[in-house]
Order: sequence, then C-alpha cells, then structure tokens
Amino acid sequence: MSQVVDIRLEMPDDLPKLRLPDGVQQRLQFLLDRQDRAGALSADERREAEGLATLAELLSLLRLRAERLTP
Repeated sequence: MSQVVDIRLEMPDDLPKLRLPDGVQQRLQFLLDRQDRAGALSADERREAEGLATLAELLSLLRLRAERLTP
C-alpha cells in the first residue's frame, strides 16, 4: 500500500539557478553519448549514469517547483 508524505521545506532564493556542476553534467553527457555510440555501458557506468540522471531530474523538479512558487 502506498503512502503520501507531505514535507515542507524553505526554498532558497537561488533555487531556480540550481544545476548540476559542469563537471558532473559533462560526465553524465559523456556516459549518455557513449551509450548511444557503443550501445551499452558497463554495469558500474550504467548505475552511475542512472544516478546522475535521477539527480538531474530531481534538480529540474525543484527548479520548476521554485518557479511556480515565486511570486
């Protein structure tokens, strides 16, 4: 059975600027490009890429939420 959890956080003013650091974004792009070219990543690379993609998605969702809440 699923549960709903309501968490309230104070949103920092600069949250809309929140992005992956350049080096992390470059690593994610490298892994995605390599997957496109080679067709497969090693298990470790796949886990890394999945984790980085999940983090990038979370940051995007936080930015969108901050934009919606900003007057």
